[in-house]
Amino acid sequence: MSEQPRPARPTVLFVCVHNAGRSQMAAALLGRAAGDRIDVRSAGSAPAGTINPAVLAAMAEEGIDLAAERPTLLTESAVHAADVVITMGCGDACPVFPGKRYLDWALPDPAGQDLDAVRPIRDEIARRVQALLAELPPTGPSSPAPPRTR
Repeated sequence: MSEQPRPARPTVLFVCVHNAGRSQMAAALLGRAAGDRIDVRSAGSAPAGTINPAVLAAMAEEGIDLAAERPTLLTESAVHAADVVITMGCGDACPVFPGKRYLDWALPDPAGQDLDAVRPIRDEIARRVQALLAELPPTGPSSPAPPRTR
């Protein structure tokens, strides 16, 4: 008896301007929650040099270490490869392709904010990630895994 091929995993791309805060938090939170059921990526239209230190601290409180992550430049190929593109303030810099699902999560920018200001942003992203995960089709094994490379 032959095994049925598994459906392809959906790819979710989180996009913000600097890829140093919101999109990094969202990608890490979805990666942890979804395990290897979803390919998770993040990028920025004008990437910063490093991850925001308050974001690093806020995510460390959740047991997620982003210290090795680096902001990545948004490319048309990354958008083209995604099934779902979630923007967080990238505005017109994000290319639009027919057939993609686009969501815009209007969230405050953690740039220049302290840890106390970043926590509620992180918590709102976590809430939205859980809602998104409930909407995505179940594919592949569901065991949690570390966040995917972005």
